[in-house]
Amino acid sequence: MPRYWVIAPFQSNNPELFDKVWQFDLTNGVISIGWGRLGDISKISRDELADAVAAGCPDSPPQTKGLIANMLWAFYHEIAPDDFVIARRGQKTLAAVGTVTGSATYSPGRNPLLAAPERLHPNFLQIQWQGAPRDKIFPTIVFPRHTLTELSKDKYDSLVEGSGPLPEDSDASEAVENRGEFVLEKYLEDFIVSNFDTIFKGELKIYEDTEENEGQQYATDIGPIDILATEPRSKTFIVIELKKGRPSDQVVGQTLRYMGWIKMNLCTNGQAVKGLIICHDPDPRLSYALEMAKDIDVRYYSVSFKLHDTV
Repeated sequence: MPRYWVIAPFQSNNPELFDKVWQFDLTNGVISIGWGRLGDISKISRDELADAVAAGCPDSPPQTKGLIANMLWAFYHEIAPDDFVIARRGQKTLAAVGTVTGSATYSPGRNPLLAAPERLHPNFLQIQWQGAPRDKIFPTIVFPRHTLTELSKDKYDSLVEGSGPLPEDSDASEAVENRGEFVLEKYLEDFIVSNFDTIFKGELKIYEDTEENEGQQYATDIGPIDILATEPRSKTFIVIELKKGRPSDQVVGQTLRYMGWIKMNLCTNGQAVKGLIICHDPDPRLSYALEMAKDIDVRYYSVSFKLHDTV
């Protein structure tokens, strides 16, 4: 039985280079992933791979090292001919769909665009790319931020043939008290990320990990964090959650869970973790809950919309 995968050809935060790399992949029937500093890992054992990742990514937290090792192992030892691959651009665009035609190979320098030490992509997979669908854009985030992820057949089919699945841990599957607020804040998240420096006046920065994955919809074992940020002055992690019409108890509990996950998996050298809940209107129940959660703050937003007969 074939398996189903989604792979990022390159970081989407450099659109010009992404386009060049992606055109090379399409023309040559390949897709590549990085971690070139680890050398040739194509034939080593899983334990040796874990050791190589630990040595090559010394600043990464244990959770990230394990994730990298799992992705590289899957690339070389689990993806097989006749498996299906989605190439993604960022987390909202399906760039193309293809079928695996050969085993992965270590080929440093094969793509001259990715031969420099700081962006070496030496791990290649042969793919027969289909003509359609191409450049399919979804209205919300549908792809995980990781370089390589396995999908179920149902999720793959919904992405290729339909409008895309809701993430399994999305807020749509949770209790929603205010549907209008839920819909509005789905768009508000993108607005906050796009205007982050202005909104927070440079006091907070969106988190970016060692593999250049940014903090919007930051994936954890217990679900995606809306926005993961840091306070450079104190090196504190900030878990930002939008209320999205959810009951107060639910959003506070989820924020605390995410804070605990960050504390256990990303914090080093005594780093602190704080929470920030963003909502539309003051909520007495939320205020009572936060009285006992001193490391979580709350901020309120307002939206102004007017229609005029004349300009």
